[in-house]
Amino acid sequence: MTTPAADRTRPTGTRGPALALVEFGSVAAGIRAADAMVKRAPIALLKAGTIHPGHYLVLIGGSVGAVTEAFDAGCVSDAELLLDSVLLPDVHAEVYDSALGATRALEQEALGVLETRTVAALLSAADAAVKGTPVHIGELRMGDDLGGRAFVLFDGIVADVEAALEIGAGRIDAARILHRTIMGRLDGAVRRALAGGTRFTPCGPQVPEGAEPAAGEAGRRAWPEE
Repeated sequence: MTTPAADRTRPTGTRGPALALVEFGSVAAGIRAADAMVKRAPIALLKAGTIHPGHYLVLIGGSVGAVTEAFDAGCVSDAELLLDSVLLPDVHAEVYDSALGATRALEQEALGVLETRTVAALLSAADAAVKGTPVHIGELRMGDDLGGRAFVLFDGIVADVEAALEIGAGRIDAARILHRTIMGRLDGAVRRALAGGTRFTPCGPQVPEGAEPAAGEAGRRAWPEE
């Protein structure tokens, strides 16, 4: 029995055991792929749209069979314009939630950052990392205002974060990796800034340790005279 067109997608946020993403270097090709994927199988169209520099991404979720079928349809649609793709048939819950915008406070001693040239590579690496180690994902950014790049923040103890970076980087083509690094004992101001997200926005007053800000105009960072 054919599924009615209106029932082919589920509401955004519906969790399924599979997640897939296709990344095109053409807006027209990306839209065509999204249409082909949704028509092919009853999947959830989780995210779709443009990122810099003129790429088009389609993120889907649902049952393994349905997502695999839709993913195959998306990959063969304008295949010459497909930049990258990933199919995660048993995606980790933190990758699923982070891909949809969930963030988590950085609470452990070490921060690991893995930055990739494509979004699909980042999802693959992040999934392998959190499955293979007890680290948590603080934030996962997928190409938006990043020139097509993507990155993930790993939170954990030093040894676990080192292992997560190694596992994640080992899952993908080395040419897809832009940079990876680990930092221990983050400064409190940097930790608070990251808690508000990684976009370039005001961090709020930053008071040096042991100092109190002097009175000043509302919103102005004023410091005591030495």
